[in-house]
Amino acid sequence: MKPSVFALSLLFLCACQAKENTKEAKATFVAKPQPVPEQEVKTLSLGAAAPDFNLPGVDGKYYQMSDFKSAKALVIIFTCNHCPTAQAYEARMKSVAKDYSEKGLALVAISPNSPLGLLYEELGYTDLNDDFEEMKIRAKDQDFNFPYLYDGDDEAVSIQYGPVATPHAFLFDQNRKLAYVGRLDAIEKPGQANAEDLRAAIDAVLAGKPVATPETKTFGCSTKWGWKLDYKDKMQKEWESKPVSIAKLDVAGVKKLLKNEDSQKLRLVNVWATWCGPCVLEYPEFIALQRMYGARDFEFVSISADKPDQEAKALKLLQSKFSAVPNFLFAEEDKYALIEAVDPDWNGALPYTILVEPGGKIVWKNQGTFDFYALKKVIVEHAMIGRYF
Repeated sequence: MKPSVFALSLLFLCACQAKENTKEAKATFVAKPQPVPEQEVKTLSLGAAAPDFNLPGVDGKYYQMSDFKSAKALVIIFTCNHCPTAQAYEARMKSVAKDYSEKGLALVAISPNSPLGLLYEELGYTDLNDDFEEMKIRAKDQDFNFPYLYDGDDEAVSIQYGPVATPHAFLFDQNRKLAYVGRLDAIEKPGQANAEDLRAAIDAVLAGKPVATPETKTFGCSTKWGWKLDYKDKMQKEWESKPVSIAKLDVAGVKKLLKNEDSQKLRLVNVWATWCGPCVLEYPEFIALQRMYGARDFEFVSISADKPDQEAKALKLLQSKFSAVPNFLFAEEDKYALIEAVDPDWNGALPYTILVEPGGKIVWKNQGTFDFYALKKVIVEHAMIGRYF
């Protein structure tokens, strides 16, 4: 029996759709940050033409200067995920984009940072690094109303503009000549200012008038250029050279640890064992948390649930994970006593992780593996930590 015309048409449409899907898959951007040769970077001069770009956005589209040709003015703000100052200005950026969208202004944000040069120790005010995939998360979390573009692979566009810190604003007139460069306003703390410097410059440009103060200094985290990699290697080696030890802890010691009256820090406790595969696999993530938040009011502590006579085995694994934090081995045979001492609501399955405030109030807890991004968000948004200075 020959296939019907309808069936053939359906097959043809499906084949066409498959081809389109293949094309879309091939067009999907995959970030590949590369080391960049060291070079002198100068901030774009007033009156200079806006360098063109072709950069991927978190919305899956590529953006060029020509996409904004109808705008009477264009502001490009170099910003990023991790910087506390950049985070402090996100609401103001959204407000500017909203207030001026019908007046002819287009606002674009570009992340200039190379993810290769970012240290764990620079992530103490954030739940996200500056990777392209995590830029998508930040844009969604904050409901950005402007394109958020990634330039972290080779920083070729950012090098032409020369942002010294995040955030750094560049305002161009209708002819795409630089009319203002610098800060959004002079007060970092949210709620204390509303991008007055940038707004005044935009108002002048839209009115066809010169900007009264066309250049200001900008404060924030320095741009992470792709040639500043040596320090990251240095910090990694320093961490790996730290001594790793383990001490035994009885029930009373575990209860005291969880009551957390001695640290004045958020205390994250992970109960694990060498024979627990998920425990071992996720353990490096806890060390990353310590490196991120350890300079603030936070500490990570590990408790091994291995048998008391397995101290050498537990220590060997901790050393392989560079666990230069307070590490303990439960000193008693009765594992149910450990369970009750840590959290009476815990049923005993490993791994078990619990975050407590000074005084022992439980902030967060989880049995089994979990999404570390969710935990980072809990930590950084806690009143003892926070995203801003």
